[in-house]
Amino acid sequence: MMVSIKKSNKYRLYPSGRMLLFFFVLFSSMAFGQPYRIDTTKITGHPRLLLLQGQEEGIKKNIAENPVWNFANSQIIDACEAMLVLPKIERVLVGRRLLDQSRECLRRVFYLSYAWRLTQKKKYFKKCEEELLAVSRFSDWNPDHFLDVAEMTTAVAIGYDWLYNDLSMSSKEIIRNAIIGKGIEPSFNTKYNWWLKQTNNWNQVCNTGVAYGAIAVYEDKPQLSAQVINRSLESILVSMKGYAPDGNYAEGYNYWGYGTSYNVLFISALERLFGTDYGLSQQPGFLKTAAFYENLETPAGYAFNYSDAANGGGQDGLQPAMFWFAEKLNDPTVLFSERDNLVRSTTLPKWNRFLPAIMLWGTHTNLQAIVPPSYKLWNGKGENAVAMMRTAWDNPNAIFVGLKAGSPSSSHGHMDAGSFVMDADGVRWGADPGMQEYESLESKGIKIWSGGQHDDRWKVFRLSNFSHSTLTVNNSLQQVTGHAPIISSSGDSLFLNAVTDITSLYSKRLVSAKRGVAIVNKQYVSVRDEIETGDTACTIRWAMFTPATVSSINGNQLQLTNKGRKLTFSVVGIEDVQLRTWPTDPPNSWDALNLGTTLVGFEITVPAHTKRSFNVLLVPGEGQIAIKRSSLKPLGQW
Repeated sequence: MMVSIKKSNKYRLYPSGRMLLFFFVLFSSMAFGQPYRIDTTKITGHPRLLLLQGQEEGIKKNIAENPVWNFANSQIIDACEAMLVLPKIERVLVGRRLLDQSRECLRRVFYLSYAWRLTQKKKYFKKCEEELLAVSRFSDWNPDHFLDVAEMTTAVAIGYDWLYNDLSMSSKEIIRNAIIGKGIEPSFNTKYNWWLKQTNNWNQVCNTGVAYGAIAVYEDKPQLSAQVINRSLESILVSMKGYAPDGNYAEGYNYWGYGTSYNVLFISALERLFGTDYGLSQQPGFLKTAAFYENLETPAGYAFNYSDAANGGGQDGLQPAMFWFAEKLNDPTVLFSERDNLVRSTTLPKWNRFLPAIMLWGTHTNLQAIVPPSYKLWNGKGENAVAMMRTAWDNPNAIFVGLKAGSPSSSHGHMDAGSFVMDADGVRWGADPGMQEYESLESKGIKIWSGGQHDDRWKVFRLSNFSHSTLTVNNSLQQVTGHAPIISSSGDSLFLNAVTDITSLYSKRLVSAKRGVAIVNKQYVSVRDEIETGDTACTIRWAMFTPATVSSINGNQLQLTNKGRKLTFSVVGIEDVQLRTWPTDPPNSWDALNLGTTLVGFEITVPAHTKRSFNVLLVPGEGQIAIKRSSLKPLGQW
């Protein structure tokens, strides 16, 4: 419940009446539990977000003593120098989003306010203040797409807090009023705050953003701020349930970096300010999620990019949240990939808006103690189950396979259950086509946020099973409501494997469908399918999406080349099979190009009431390898 008046088509909190405000705070808090868990009266002076007064000295000490952190700091300062000559951020929407501007504001403000606190050079302060005032004068922060509000509020809150003691009274008033009126107050409008009960990244980002705003302006709006902070604490638990039981993040690689980074920002703020995170970090699976993310990055430097994730390499080149996890877990091994991104890089990703956080979260980590993890297979249950295996962590030529199970109905999901990616010899052979930019579809009238079986989302080539390395039955889509669990796995170094039951994705056509993927003897990959048809015959298409070039096809065998490397693709268990290719040219006007890719595989027709099993063997290199019988055994014996 809330008390409001409508003014200029926007809801604003009623400006007067102590009794009304009392009931507003009381009843609104009931939606997410009472009494308040956080005693906000403990909030003291500025700065109070992430980096408290005097904590700069510890960072300076690390910079002076450690060349790695000196390098990281210099990269941030260099980025600030480049920002000094940039024009102020303007309120320019891309389609329905202000998100690009909100993110750029966070990048500039986080960097510049960090530089101000570390150097006390007035040029950084002035430019940061200029940006804060510019966005504070926007008509609004686009509450119709509340992520825009959340990221902008995060940015302005950090800047306001970190510059607070040196801002003029007039600047404080303008910025403070913007945080309250454009950031916090819209979060009470039911038209905009549907994210409070969501399980996806919106919950994490939006709750963190408005909580940061509330912390920043606490002395001026103590009751409102207390309500917002406590509401965020209760609401963010809804999304954090998704990490159980193993740390698997249903939305995949890119959105882990988004939602989890904001979740860590929220927890870190609570820890610094109150000395506790009120049990958030102990939620089932949350601390395990560092291993999930670490395993998504391959020895060759690519990402396992299922669902709405980019199809390139590492997302941001560096993931600051991973440094928080390493410190919290007291486990430097989760930074094995991040160490290379930090230590071996000649430049850091200055476009990463979270980059200054590594100076807050990473400087207590002994980079010399970072060693490769001891295991080679990671299996994560949950809403969108995955399994990832590799022959080595520290060899860029190692074999890596990621198996995707789960469901198309997951947030940002694709029809990719049963699909896989494969790297070997430093290149990618089996690939995922990746996401298509939302605006490129929305601008053409494609409604990609409805996930019904016959909705627009599945008319997009990259999102359907037609583009993925999985099975297609009778040229039909997978079942949106289907769900594929990982039913077995093994970390045996000579037969790393995982098996998923994908039957429900084809439930109207197949009686049973299971797929197993194994790395055999550390030499090659075996993909085994076992299917059973129902009352009618089925045409099964087996396909692998690949950026490699097909150099030859001979019956059940074909040769792929990629960046001077070779791989042999062969089929065992189907007589007279004929391998072939399919183009990845966009079938619709709204589809993105898929340059340099093709689909390779085969089609077979399986009679009604028939069981059929077969293996596809993916052998990297040019030498002959003796195929082990173990790679051909039934999935029940894996």
